[in-house]
Amino acid sequence: MRPPRRPLLQAAPALGVFLLFFAVPMAYFFVVSFWRLRAYRLYPDFSFRNYLASYRDYLGAGIFTLLMAATVAVVTTALAFLIGYFIRFKAGRFSRPALFLALVTLFGGYLVKVYAWKTILGIDGILNTLLLELGLVTQPVSWLLYSPAAVLLTLVHFLLPFAILPIYGALTGIGDVPIEAARDLGAPPHRVLLDIILPQCQPGLMSAFALAFLISAGDYVTPLLVGGPQTFMVGTFIQSQFLNRLDAPVGSALSYSLLAACLLLLVLVRALLARLLRAR
Repeated sequence: MRPPRRPLLQAAPALGVFLLFFAVPMAYFFVVSFWRLRAYRLYPDFSFRNYLASYRDYLGAGIFTLLMAATVAVVTTALAFLIGYFIRFKAGRFSRPALFLALVTLFGGYLVKVYAWKTILGIDGILNTLLLELGLVTQPVSWLLYSPAAVLLTLVHFLLPFAILPIYGALTGIGDVPIEAARDLGAPPHRVLLDIILPQCQPGLMSAFALAFLISAGDYVTPLLVGGPQTFMVGTFIQSQFLNRLDAPVGSALSYSLLAACLLLLVLVRALLARLLRAR
């Protein structure tokens, strides 16, 4: 008996877009990562020299990028869980307006948020003006902008609404019956949180962490605009390899090296999170 064709036909447009704009370019640049560049021309080859060059020249930047992305992901996930928990269990009939307020920043553009933080943290920005008016400083604080802290703030602000969505979705799937039963049996609030809510919210937490981590690790606009000489993120070097040096093989190898490191770290975080929640 032949399988029905209608579901296949319905999925064909989405599958075509996925293959054309994602799978094929990814496969192409993976192949290019083994090629070599000579006189700004690509020559097919199979060599690991580009990956060795990425490891040799950008190891420090890669470690800093992973640490920065992990920090952004942890902060974003924690804040998203607090907001999602409040909306789900504390807001009551105001849960929908609260969710709308939490997600309203999605309507703003990415660059708008970057330039907003650039204005806030600048020497003549709102924060420095407030500190001077309050007499807390005698001159503008210059390290607020063009620093890793500025990159952290900007990325957390940008990614927070995206992290709230999967966490809130997971929290809405938790029924009130087991929570009320635990309370009736005398469980304190922190035991309800650790033993009932967090284990059932694990998929949402992991989705939020992975989303924030992957976007932060691959970002190059934020470090370029609000970072500084101490903010060496791999995304900036990948952009430079493709646009400034026209070295697609090294840029591709650097991209896939970062992707492999990110996936490995996500696997470790998922295993650690599952083990911690099982231990409870």
